[in-house]
Amino acid sequence: MINIFEANETNNMIENENLDVRTITMGISLLDCIDSDLDRLNQKIYDKITTYARNLVQTGKDIEAEFGIPIVNKRVSVTPIALVGGAACKTPEDFVTIAKTLDRAAEAVGINFLGGYSALVSKGMTKADELLIRSIPQALAQTNIVCSSINVGSTKTGINMDAVKLMGEIINSTAEATKENDCLGCAKLVVFCNAPDDNPFMAGAFHGVTEADAIINVGVSGPGVVKHALQKVRGANFEVLCETIKKTAFKITRVGQLVAQEASRRLGVPFGIIDLSLAPTPAIGDSVADILEEIGLERCGAPGTTAALALLNDQVKKGGVMASSYVGGLSGAFIPVSEDQGMINAVNCGALHLEKLEAMTCVCSVGLDMIAIPGDTKSTTISGIIADEMAIGMINQKTTAVRLIPAIGKKEGDVLEFGGLLGSAPIMPVSKFSCDALINRTGRIPAPIHSFKN
Repeated sequence: MINIFEANETNNMIENENLDVRTITMGISLLDCIDSDLDRLNQKIYDKITTYARNLVQTGKDIEAEFGIPIVNKRVSVTPIALVGGAACKTPEDFVTIAKTLDRAAEAVGINFLGGYSALVSKGMTKADELLIRSIPQALAQTNIVCSSINVGSTKTGINMDAVKLMGEIINSTAEATKENDCLGCAKLVVFCNAPDDNPFMAGAFHGVTEADAIINVGVSGPGVVKHALQKVRGANFEVLCETIKKTAFKITRVGQLVAQEASRRLGVPFGIIDLSLAPTPAIGDSVADILEEIGLERCGAPGTTAALALLNDQVKKGGVMASSYVGGLSGAFIPVSEDQGMINAVNCGALHLEKLEAMTCVCSVGLDMIAIPGDTKSTTISGIIADEMAIGMINQKTTAVRLIPAIGKKEGDVLEFGGLLGSAPIMPVSKFSCDALINRTGRIPAPIHSFKN
C-alpha cells in the first residue's frame, strides 16, 4: 500500500523536480499489411495505425488528469518499414510514399512522433533495405513526425561496414535536404548497434518482429528527482550515494509502472516494458550532467566522469528492476548534448569534447546522441565516428547509437537552434585526420570471439 508520505513525496517530485512519464508508445505490427500493390499497402498501413492508436492520445490525457502525472509524449512505433514495403517498393520514391502515409496516420491520431522507418542490416542489406536507406533524406524532408533508425551491427553478427559507409553519406544528404529547417531531419535519424525491439524512445523506436500485434511501452524520466535526492546526501560515502540513487530510481519506475498498467487496461493492449531511463530535457534542473556534477565533478567531462556515469547507470537499473517485472528498451542514463543544458554548458566551457563523450558511451544507456558537428564534415568521417560507436556496442554487448547533425553552413563554435524538447546544440569540433581508406574497404567487421555462444 502507498501511504500519505509516499503520495506527498511523489507530488513533490512532479511539481518541483521535473518528474514525468516521458512517453507512452504504442507498438503496432504492420506485418499483416504487406501487399505487392503499393496503393493497397499504404491504405492498409493507414487504416491499421488509425484504428489501433485512435484513442492513444486521449487515454494519455485521461491518465494525466486522473493521477496528476505528466505524460509528455504519446507515440507510435511500427514494424521496420524495409520489411513491410519490400514486396511493393521498387524505388526509393516508393518508400517515400509509405513515409508520407505514416506521417498522415500520425497526424490523424494526434501523436508526437512515429518511429519505425527503419531497416535492420547488421549482417547484410536486401534490395528493400538499401532502397529504404537511400530514401531517408527525401522521406525525412517531406514528413514532420516520422523518425528513422538503421541497425548496422550487433554482437552476434559484427558490423556491416558497407551500411556504415552508406549511412555517413545518408546523414550528410539528410542534413542538406533539411538545411532550411536547421538540418532537423538528422535529429530524427539514428544509427544503432544491438538495437532493442521494444524501445519507446525516439528516434530509435521500432516494433520488433518478435513482439505481439500491439503493445504498450512506457518510458519514464527523472534526472531532476535524482539530483535533488543526491543534494540531501552531499559528501556521503559511495554506499549511501548508491543506495540513494537506487531508492529514487525505484520510486520513479513505480510511477511509470502505474501509467503503463492503466494505459494497457484502458486501451485493451498488452503491457510490454518500462524503459527506466534518465532522459534529460533543456529545462533547468532536468540534466544528467548536473547529476554527475552533484556526484563530485567540477564539470561534466572532468577526470572521473566515466566512472560517475557508470555508477549512475548501474544504480538506476538496479533500483528500477525491483519496481517492474518487465524492464526493457534502453534503460539507464541518456547523454544527449542538445537536450541537456548541463551538457551544453560543459561543452561551452571546454570541459567536454567528442572524444570524452565517446568514452562515456561505453557505460551510458545509448551513445553519441544529438551532437551537432560542422556542416562541412566529410561523409567518411561521419562513418568513422559511427564505426567507433558500433564497435563499442558490439564488443561490450550493449546498445550503442549515433545521432549526429552536420550543421550545414555552420562551423565549430556556432550554435544550432531546434527549440522545444530538442533544445540547442553547440557545434563540436571533429578530428581533421582522415579515415577514408578504412571506410572505403568493403564487407563487414566480424563478430567478436565472445559472440560464439550456442
